[in-house]
Amino acid sequence: MKISHLALATAVVCGSLTPFAWAAKPASEPVSPIQPAKVTNPKLVELGKKLYFDPRLSRSGFISCNSCHNLSMGGTDNLKTSIGHNWQKGPINAPTVLNSSFALAQFWDGRAKDLKAQAGGPIANPGEMAFTHELAVDVLKSIPQYVAEFKAVFGSETVDISKVTDAIAAFEETLVTPNSRFDKWLKGDRKALNEKELAGYALFKNSGCVACHNGPALGGTSFQKMGVVEPYKATSPAEGRSAVTGKDADRFNFKVPTLRNVELTYPYFHDGEAATLEQAVDTMGRLQLGKQFTTEENAKIVAFLKTLTGDQPNFRMPILPPSTNATPRPKPFE
Repeated sequence: MKISHLALATAVVCGSLTPFAWAAKPASEPVSPIQPAKVTNPKLVELGKKLYFDPRLSRSGFISCNSCHNLSMGGTDNLKTSIGHNWQKGPINAPTVLNSSFALAQFWDGRAKDLKAQAGGPIANPGEMAFTHELAVDVLKSIPQYVAEFKAVFGSETVDISKVTDAIAAFEETLVTPNSRFDKWLKGDRKALNEKELAGYALFKNSGCVACHNGPALGGTSFQKMGVVEPYKATSPAEGRSAVTGKDADRFNFKVPTLRNVELTYPYFHDGEAATLEQAVDTMGRLQLGKQFTTEENAKIVAFLKTLTGDQPNFRMPILPPSTNATPRPKPFE
């Protein structure tokens, strides 16, 4: 007798079938495993890594890409909103850079079409790195080792912002996190998840979470309204997709965040208002699905979400080339 995939998942939630029996055949899932990054141009990636960590691309000489997207902290900063130049309060929560290459666009409102377009934004944003592209390029041109590396990678000593963002994007494309316990289960390891975690995954699917959180990154592939069943009272001024399209219908539509490594990327939502996974699950259930999860159901979903943590980026920290007498000096207090 053939049993449908949905019937199996429902049976798990209702208790008529053990999750371990259901785990025997993890086929036709709405999520696919993360694959390790394939590096085709290691010199470009290495240059991008240096630029990602170099605070001299900011006006203060203190803020780098890694400041808000800390690779030791799940690719984010674990703050409600990031801290910009002169301790300015950012308007929105910093999304993780990990697995960001799977997203249909970058930033919560999708204003950057890809990682290359995103990489140049913070440098010139007066509330973030507070520099200009021209000044950032001037800094790099004043450092002979950087000029030599750009020539080795691009075949020319010319340094421009397009090459800078190409390199940063190439490095960010390597920041994927395979081999989570959930991925191992997807690949057929029936012991990778326990009963509680499998029950949480069944709830995650049957409750409708997978309508938005699907694909390899469990998110990032669509824009959705925040507050479908009930309105969401945000503490951030960000209005979402409407800021890009100019359409009122897109107001409060945000890019669905990835759930990969979600136990590391707190706090949650575009305004960082959910401090814990439990709070995030409760809010999403009520506002997006019209469902009030019980304490036990919430705990099962959270248990499942914690199986999504994969291998974190692991590499040798770059040694940045030294400034020269000609390098413009930082202005941290202006």
